[in-house]
Amino acid sequence: MAGASSGLAYPERFFAAASYAGFDGSPNSSSSVTSKFSNDVALLLYGLYQQATLGPCKIPKPRSWSPVEQNKWTSWNGLDNMASTEAMRLFVKILEEEDPGWYSRASNFVPEPVQDIEMNSNSKVESVIENGNALPETKIIPAENGNVLEAQDKDVVMVGLGSVGLYDQWVAPLVSGPRPKARYEHGAAVIDDKMYIYGGNHNGRYLNDVQVLDLRNWTWSRAEVKAPPVALEPSSVIASSCAGHSLIPWGKDKLLSIAGHTKDPSESMQVKVFDLQTFSWSALKTYGKPPVSRGGQSATLVGTSVVIFGGQDAKRSLLNDLHILDLETLTWDEIETLGVPPSPRSDHAAAVHAERYLLIFGGGSHATCFNDLHVLDLQTMEWSRPTQQGEVPSPRAGHAGATVGESWFIAGGGDNKSGAPETVVLNMSTLAWSVVTTVQGRVPLASEGLSLVLSSYSGEDVLVSFGGYNGRYSNEVNVLKPSHKSSLQSKLDTPVPDSVSGVHNATNATRDVESDNEASQEGKIREIVMDKVDSEPKIKNFEQTSEQMLAALKIEKADLESSLSKEKLQSIQLKHQVEEAENRNTDLYKELQSVRGQLASEQSRCFKLEVDVAELRQKLQNMETLQKELELLQRQKAASEQAALSAKQSQGSGGVWGWLAGSPGPKADDA
Repeated sequence: MAGASSGLAYPERFFAAASYAGFDGSPNSSSSVTSKFSNDVALLLYGLYQQATLGPCKIPKPRSWSPVEQNKWTSWNGLDNMASTEAMRLFVKILEEEDPGWYSRASNFVPEPVQDIEMNSNSKVESVIENGNALPETKIIPAENGNVLEAQDKDVVMVGLGSVGLYDQWVAPLVSGPRPKARYEHGAAVIDDKMYIYGGNHNGRYLNDVQVLDLRNWTWSRAEVKAPPVALEPSSVIASSCAGHSLIPWGKDKLLSIAGHTKDPSESMQVKVFDLQTFSWSALKTYGKPPVSRGGQSATLVGTSVVIFGGQDAKRSLLNDLHILDLETLTWDEIETLGVPPSPRSDHAAAVHAERYLLIFGGGSHATCFNDLHVLDLQTMEWSRPTQQGEVPSPRAGHAGATVGESWFIAGGGDNKSGAPETVVLNMSTLAWSVVTTVQGRVPLASEGLSLVLSSYSGEDVLVSFGGYNGRYSNEVNVLKPSHKSSLQSKLDTPVPDSVSGVHNATNATRDVESDNEASQEGKIREIVMDKVDSEPKIKNFEQTSEQMLAALKIEKADLESSLSKEKLQSIQLKHQVEEAENRNTDLYKELQSVRGQLASEQSRCFKLEVDVAELRQKLQNMETLQKELELLQRQKAASEQAALSAKQSQGSGGVWGWLAGSPGPKADDA
């Protein structure tokens, strides 16, 4: 391939760049390189130079305490089996990025003879047009015998001291900072180019630390979790140690930790919130009936809701129930579904397609592992078990998944006997499986309980895996740059054809490449030199198209920024309204408490008055009774007095009438 600033072809261009950079083969060449570039760039150039000239690193890791020698070996060894031609191209590319005018200043270099590199007769190289030049694009293309072959990559994603240069191939980047403790069954999530790791299991002990990997410079750090004052944050909690939980991004500055196994499990599922601004945990207050506590469940974010399926409770009972947590109302709902649901399971993988279909794959019970695929229509809440296309993956549990557009990548897992070495991808539109790549040996990518998240670097999607257990615990980071384009990238690039035409196009492209390879001499690599005159119209057309796209993107960006400003303004207004409402609510609550106090004292006084009234009523009744008795006695007294008076009058009258009545008259007193 002809360079942009030189007519030199490879490998002469590489040796010219190496000589300019200071790699002249002398013992002092490393110090010469270090003086021109930063330590990170110098180490990367060293590794690429060794890979290009000597091939993959086969020397043992140095046992000396020299950090320089350790880093040089790590840089070289991290390139794994990268082809020498690829290492040459990356070396020149990095040099041009660091020193764009290097070629004009390179006066002395020793070109070596052009070396033709034998290529496998089944290899297939696809090319794309980038900036008017034909560049080889890395694809993993199945050969006729079913093996997976590699071609050169289209671009390089710089990852700290390492590089992700090949599509659909796992690479262990060079990371810095204190590495987290090895673990599995942890939670992982990405917000603002940072991967957060929480909890996990190590040697049977649950962890509660929060680790952060900056995906821009691949540096580890540990989050210093703070506990706010209880008076200010009554819902604040100290994060408990857990494993088998789910970690989900919530907005731009919060993480949700849902469920998980703990040492002292609660009866119902707990949801915790980690605030990335205050670095503190708090318990999320939810409404409705929460699910029973569990671990190994799947928690899938669908719009503003989290769909929970399956898992294993504290009594080791497997579950296949379905619950939804609405993040706007913070309300739990247990969903009654139609159709035949998946059998009870845990440690499965779940994904959402088109914001409507929930896909469940694999998982395990106490006795076996599964490789079945179930789909739930979230509108009709009906389960179905569609027919899977392609080569269905082997049964597994403890695997991890991440979606890129319509592609669902599955990595890791195992069947309690061995780890699953294949990284597979499911086209969620056609439900067709294919193998992306396969790892060898006992490596973290073939283990259970690893995590897999989606991030981006230089405008391209990258999958990042961490941890796992396959007989030993891992704290390694691995990166894969998928060739499957995301939905966002497909809008900017050429529209992706539908599944049928895509298959035909891929077949025709493969046949064209095969024909080109057969026409080449003995299957050797030749550089394609493009005619400058013929390329100028294409470059102009490309520049015009780029300018048009750029103008359209700027307009769209302005519209989005305007909409964002309006949304921010509305959000601020709503926030103020909420604060005012909260203040009013606080004042009303205080007034209510005061009224309640006054009411309580009035109730107490009323109660005393009622007691006094009751006593007075009792006394009044007694007085009435006494009054009646007094009246009776007065009547009796009056009657007695009347009778006595009558009798006295009778005795005083005497005379003739007394004599007639026969009553003796008064006796005369004796003289």
